[in-house]
Amino acid sequence: MTAYVVVQLEPKDEAKLQAYYKLGGAAVKKHGGTAVAGGPGKTVLEDNGGGIPAHVLLMFPDAEAAQSWINDPALAEVHAMRRSGAHTTITLLPTM
Repeated sequence: MTAYVVVQLEPKDEAKLQAYYKLGGAAVKKHGGTAVAGGPGKTVLEDNGGGIPAHVLLMFPDAEAAQSWINDPALAEVHAMRRSGAHTTITLLPTM
């Protein structure tokens, strides 16, 4: 069953974050994932002080593929690059 992952990013080092963006898509694709929505140009419908500035919605074939992506030892440097460029929260959403 398709699994969705929300990536929330609060940039802290723009240069490092831009370097991550160049590698992040390939890392997601390695595990069958794709970016569905997100990036610049979003419209905030409500913010009572709890929002993180950037969001990306990823789609994977299943929850196992999403877990494989985040836990892949071969991608440790790519994930570290993301963490050094931004404070992040990555959430695997439950299916409904």
